[in-house]
Amino acid sequence: MTRRKSLSDHGVQNLKPRSARYVFADPELGGHYVRVMPTGSKSFVALARDPNGKQVWATIGATDLYEIDKSRELAREAIKRIRAGLPAFEERPKAETFKDVADDWLKRHVRQKGLRSEAEVTRLLNAHLLSTWKDRLFHSIRRSDVAALLDEVEDDHGARQADYVLAIVRGIMNWYAARHDDYHPPIARGMRRTDPNSRKRDRILDDDEIRAVWKQAESNGTFGAIIRLALLTAQRREKIGSMKWEAISSDGVWNVPSEARQKGVGGALQLPESARKIVAEQSRVGENPYVFPGRGDGHFQGWSPCKRRFNEKLSAALRKEAVERGDDPEKVKVEPWVVHDLRRTARSLMSRAGVRPDIAERVMGHVISGVEGVYDRHSYRDEKADALKRLSALIETIVSPSPGKIVRFRKSR
Repeated sequence: MTRRKSLSDHGVQNLKPRSARYVFADPELGGHYVRVMPTGSKSFVALARDPNGKQVWATIGATDLYEIDKSRELAREAIKRIRAGLPAFEERPKAETFKDVADDWLKRHVRQKGLRSEAEVTRLLNAHLLSTWKDRLFHSIRRSDVAALLDEVEDDHGARQADYVLAIVRGIMNWYAARHDDYHPPIARGMRRTDPNSRKRDRILDDDEIRAVWKQAESNGTFGAIIRLALLTAQRREKIGSMKWEAISSDGVWNVPSEARQKGVGGALQLPESARKIVAEQSRVGENPYVFPGRGDGHFQGWSPCKRRFNEKLSAALRKEAVERGDDPEKVKVEPWVVHDLRRTARSLMSRAGVRPDIAERVMGHVISGVEGVYDRHSYRDEKADALKRLSALIETIVSPSPGKIVRFRKSR
């Protein structure tokens, strides 16, 4: 065969298949070939020897994907790399989907750092993000995509839920940006759907509200027991919901566990008699280790549905009482409150009961600031026991009203 002086794109197209595979040398670049298969498919390839003298063939790509000038450019680079002992082509980064990045973030950030929010973060990821962006290329997600997703979440689940989702998206994107040179998160200021300052709560329940909530809680099973313990111990709802039998000693001391990266807890708390009675009323469920069991071997988790049903029953009870008094039941309204408001209420009641502020703060597990917090390592076990005893006594006087007391819920501030 007479060797051609040049090879054009048209010449590549005119190469005919044979009964066996063959390669056609590019006369303009040594080591650059067109490989022709018996089926008629063609591809550009490069050939060079590595530093050990071994021949290395590198496929550049199908001839219908590249013009010959581009193939020669890629072949020159491949030949140079092979001769240097490197792979023919630089490894191209994997085109990562949102799920790829989210899974890596969960593994290397959330779980590795032991974040307490893992369960809730995973739930929101599955419910709102992976259901929409699971197979979407991560780099293709733009600010408009995030805004559209937040609009959907806000419309269906409220502004606060949208902000929780935004926090997860921002966390994933910032984490990814810290690990890659060429990525810039599309998140911008002003994407929040609520004002953080407006969410700060100062809500506490007054005596009439405490009385009404306590009365309803007495006939509301597990959730009602948790509500009453929240008032009697001033502990966070998650700690009460995950209380274990083994954490309560025979003399009624509850050793509130503290986990890594967690805010302070009350430590060892001598439960008042009223709280011990509530715990004793709970039934053990098989091998489940929790005082308030959930599904399987887990602990109580159903906060939102239980709180919603509790409020419905509370409203119905208050309307019934209004009818019995001859008042208009339509004017009875339960003002908004959340379980955490009970912790704030209990703290306020301790002050009212004459408990020293520093002792009340220790009951709640708050960090004592300054030199005292650094050097005073006393457990204050007896002082905390006295504080909870005083709190329990005050609650007892509140939930036992004088006859004819009218129950009204005030507006939240």
